[in-house]
Amino acid sequence: MSTVEAMLAAEQTTCPGSGLGTEWQPITLTLVEYPKGDLIGKLLAWISLAPLGIGAGFVALILFRRDLHTIVFFAGTLVNECINMILKHWIQEPRPVSRAQIWNEYGMPSSHSQFMCFFATYVLLFIFIRLHHMNNSSSARIERIVRLLMLAICWVAAFLVCFGRVYLLYHTVRQVMIGALVGTVTGGLWFALTHCVLTPYFPMVVTWRISELFLLRDTTLIPNVLWFEYTATRQEARARARKLVSMKSQ
Repeated sequence: MSTVEAMLAAEQTTCPGSGLGTEWQPITLTLVEYPKGDLIGKLLAWISLAPLGIGAGFVALILFRRDLHTIVFFAGTLVNECINMILKHWIQEPRPVSRAQIWNEYGMPSSHSQFMCFFATYVLLFIFIRLHHMNNSSSARIERIVRLLMLAICWVAAFLVCFGRVYLLYHTVRQVMIGALVGTVTGGLWFALTHCVLTPYFPMVVTWRISELFLLRDTTLIPNVLWFEYTATRQEARARARKLVSMKSQ
């Protein structure tokens, strides 16, 4: 075997302890591996990146919308991750397969499962408690369908991420179940804290000088933010157009 072939063979990631000698192929620019040639494993590996996508979505929403509730929701995901890190280093249960060359954390509880169940639980409570004010108009029925579809997507994604962590041998079933349980409980508690304790202070927080500096806003009392922004923008655009026409006519 040539030197180059020996180096390539040494770089191949195998599954120590599994006894199957499975060759694992990582997704580019990530630490997620899947069995080479396994299409299901590759799909689940990509789905397991959902927490990264959700985190990026939070950052984008905070930067462009500056809504207090979104900021508090994102803060809850960070608290949830801190809880996961504390539990992992307290329990110190290893993963089912050692991947020390790329991943050396403990496996109990699963952080992916905990994150996804936290997110899905919070969205569930938000939709059924915060967004319960709906009339019987046709638009309201459409909104109800959209919200149910959002719920279905959240929970299906959570299930697939949990299943993928077991399928790809990153966690045991027990580690995933405990992670899902912790995430569900944490999501429920964080929603209760936000809805019952923090939200009543939002109108006061937005009046602070620092809130005005960062353009923070509170949309809690607006039932349909997208429709409100659409109508407000349209009215403002029409008003400016009329003003522009009047100035040109003078």
